[in-house]
Amino acid sequence: MIPLRIDELPPLGQLDAHGEEITGVQVDSRRVERGDLFVAVGRGVEFRNEALVRGAAATLVPTEPFEAFAALGSLVRDRSEARIVGITGSTGKTSTKDILAALCATSARTIAAEASFNNEIGVPLTLCRLEPDTEVCILELAMRGFGQIADLCRIARPHVGVITNIGPVHLELVGSLEGVERAKGELVGALPAGGTAVVPEGFAVDRDDLEVVRPAPPEAHSEDGRTVVDGVSFNFTAAHHVANAAFALAALDALSLPRPERVEVEFSPWRGEELPLPGGGLLINDAWNANPVSMVAALRYLRVRAGDRRTLAVLGEMAELGPDAPAYHRAVGAAAADLGLDVVAVGNGLAREYGGTLVGSVDDAVALVRERLRPGDVVLVKASRAAGLERVAEALA
Repeated sequence: MIPLRIDELPPLGQLDAHGEEITGVQVDSRRVERGDLFVAVGRGVEFRNEALVRGAAATLVPTEPFEAFAALGSLVRDRSEARIVGITGSTGKTSTKDILAALCATSARTIAAEASFNNEIGVPLTLCRLEPDTEVCILELAMRGFGQIADLCRIARPHVGVITNIGPVHLELVGSLEGVERAKGELVGALPAGGTAVVPEGFAVDRDDLEVVRPAPPEAHSEDGRTVVDGVSFNFTAAHHVANAAFALAALDALSLPRPERVEVEFSPWRGEELPLPGGGLLINDAWNANPVSMVAALRYLRVRAGDRRTLAVLGEMAELGPDAPAYHRAVGAAAADLGLDVVAVGNGLAREYGGTLVGSVDDAVALVRERLRPGDVVLVKASRAAGLERVAEALA
């Protein structure tokens, strides 16, 4: 991190200093290294001494956590000359971030958000990883309602904004697809004059002081177990990553960085993560989150990846879909049936709309899958984060 003197920090709460400057910010005491500031949120106050033992230069119990993280992230951002990319979208934003990070790292000193560090704490924590020589910083921006992306952009001040797509997510909070577009569009509204907006076809941009890029469907083909997108070879095979790669390549071009011939992408955990199962089977752990679009894409990939092998789709409920949630779940169940997939639906509510075999809990799902699993089977585990289906994947793997 670009160092900050402790005496230049604004009043943020109860500060216990044991040094003169901080060289990192952590919210998890287990990750503290010498020189870090440990920000104690919630039960974190119980671990201040542990942070000091690990070498923390200071601990902070913030009066207002979000405001404290915003202030810290802004201080570091003010001192950086890195070009900032903000990525949002209804689906694919984490994978697009991962792909862009791999592309940029071939020619520029790059940092990117870990996993889904995309909210009022995660975005500032990523900014607090900026080093004096960082050239590109890639942020993921979450949306749970109107104003959140705008607030995150006030801290991050991105030069390039990427909106991967608009789909039925968070409808309980924003009401409609038009509401989703309006909320995601806060990223475009926050860009500086001369910035670049990478947006889908049909996404309205009402500014004439931006470069607007609308990636066309790319040329893509499979080659030696990889996917070649517009001439760049990637280490993935899932078809839904082709669009993510197209948007990442457009952002790379906006940064005026060269396109590599070949790139190895390290995707964040639980997002299509593939793990071997005993007997030559395969587990596709996509348990981080789900919405109607990403769910159908995952089911199609399961069918393609399995080939002639038996399949089992373990599906939990999709959250925040509003009054049309039952219809969205039925549509996913219909897609699974059309693809010839066996379904285990997990949950006591909307999951029954999937069809298939209904179980009420994660433990029941684990028991049933273990009973049905045969050597060579391919299993998909996918649901909204609140369903906790990563426990199914962990039990199987």
